[in-house]
Amino acid sequence: MELKINNKFYSFPSPVVMGIVNCTPDSFFEGSRKNLENEVLSTVEKHLSEGAKIIDLGAYSTRPNAQFVSVSEEIERLKNPLKWIRKKFPDCLISIDTFRSEVAKFSLENGANIVNDISGGMFDEKILEVVAKFDVPYIAMHLQGTKETMHQPYIYQNITQEVGDFFEEKVKLYRQKGIQQIILDPGFGFSKNNEQNFELLRHLEQLSQRFDLPLLVGLSRKRTIWKILRITPIEALNGTTVLNTVALLKGANILRVHDVKEAIQAVQLLEKLK
Repeated sequence: MELKINNKFYSFPSPVVMGIVNCTPDSFFEGSRKNLENEVLSTVEKHLSEGAKIIDLGAYSTRPNAQFVSVSEEIERLKNPLKWIRKKFPDCLISIDTFRSEVAKFSLENGANIVNDISGGMFDEKILEVVAKFDVPYIAMHLQGTKETMHQPYIYQNITQEVGDFFEEKVKLYRQKGIQQIILDPGFGFSKNNEQNFELLRHLEQLSQRFDLPLLVGLSRKRTIWKILRITPIEALNGTTVLNTVALLKGANILRVHDVKEAIQAVQLLEKLK
């Protein structure tokens, strides 16, 4: 995988690990909630020291029943963390996790390098114009429905085929808008029940083969794991590593995780197998 950021090329011969930092009070995994300067910087430092290549910074929780956050509040939550991270880690690649064009624009103007949009442009199509203007990588996730219904299961006849068809249509739109660098996220846990999540993971290589584009997988500590195992998100690290390993075997290029060290170890061991 290769990314161009600020006219500089970043080449990643092995799968990349993206470390999560949530500037929210209500993200589903309590351990990822960071708001104070020392919390944010120590988390970023830990992620980078353990091998993360990208920091994914978000300020709007997308868990089920999350509280509404205004555009101004989302920007206010991001403003200082962006400044802190960019000052202490000037070479760090920062992905901004937002579906709003105003938030994406502010973040890209203040140090972010990548836009990670759970809606693939469906919640705010103007975000595509922002991404094209700044010429940054765009992570587009699959989901169905609205912000209010995106966690409700959706009926699929063939989920892998339909997720692929969704991306086929969206990639054409992104190209028309002038977006050059596209990363696809199948959207595990969004508008999919557990059976559908596992069906999609079971055939993930079909998406990897269908598109000549990087594939991001975000399964870290999700309900897909802890509901099946009858545990809590706090106890879901081992299950996360198991499913991350499966995703890597099926073509994932980026793992979005709360726990970087364990994901890096999975990447290293599978690279050794090759």
